[in-house]
Amino acid sequence: MTNANDAGRGRSSKRKVSRYSSRKVDPAFYWMTVPAAILVCVFLYWPFLQGAFYSLTNSQGYGSWDFIGIKNYIAMFQDSRVGHAYLFTIFIAVLITIGTNMIGMVLAVLLNSRIAFKNAFRAIFFIPYTLSVLVIGYVFKYIFMTPLPALGQALGIDWLSTSLISNPDLAWIPIVFLSVWQGTAYSTLLYLAGLQTIDTEVYEAAAIDGVNAWQNFWQITFPLIGPFFTINMVLSLKNSLGAFDQIVALTGGGPDSKTETVSYLIFKNGLGNGEYSYQMANAVTFFIVLAVLAFVQLKFFGDKEKV
Repeated sequence: MTNANDAGRGRSSKRKVSRYSSRKVDPAFYWMTVPAAILVCVFLYWPFLQGAFYSLTNSQGYGSWDFIGIKNYIAMFQDSRVGHAYLFTIFIAVLITIGTNMIGMVLAVLLNSRIAFKNAFRAIFFIPYTLSVLVIGYVFKYIFMTPLPALGQALGIDWLSTSLISNPDLAWIPIVFLSVWQGTAYSTLLYLAGLQTIDTEVYEAAAIDGVNAWQNFWQITFPLIGPFFTINMVLSLKNSLGAFDQIVALTGGGPDSKTETVSYLIFKNGLGNGEYSYQMANAVTFFIVLAVLAFVQLKFFGDKEKV
């Protein structure tokens, strides 16, 4: 009797599986996804493929051109200016990523605690992210060129007595400061979203066990917001590697090309100095670097989350 019932249930489940597997997909799903996929291909993948093709030519962005193979790539790897742009970009990207995530996490923990005017503070800290980078960049340029040197002279601080923007060795400081000041808001928002997913009962149980604030953070809070930390690190590094507006507003790549990022170099020389195909090769290389770094980050932090 049991075997008959089991056999009947087995045949019934097989019929259900076959019925669901043969069911057609609602055409509405295609109407929603196919147009979006076409737009992505037209405005993203096709221009990228065009750029990759022109990187194998001597095109100046207009007129006739000849196919030259990988000569642009060979020349690019021998170009000290391009090499410095990559080193400088990675240097400030690491500092910006660390700064935005450290400050953002601290602010998120504080804003998630039981303090008065919590919502008002959240709005205040998020305002910088809503402002234009170029507009704020010009404001910061004035601050670093006039009031700050005057303050340095009044306090007798030599390295602060002149404009940091005109100092080849210290011009990176205003760029990193502006980027961290504006990028922290978004990191804080993501960390706040992660903190609000943690059940308060976990902290109540830890309090009963006598866990202090430091242990509370490292053993409970930080592991539970691991996915938010991963996405924050990836987004922060990606955004900082593409630093462009900050360079335009603050230094213009100077002094003496010391603060040129890869994005700024591609724009400046690719569109303004007749190096279209050469900078297309640079752009393709930079895309590969960004993809590799994003993959390594996701792999590394993903493995940490599993542990």
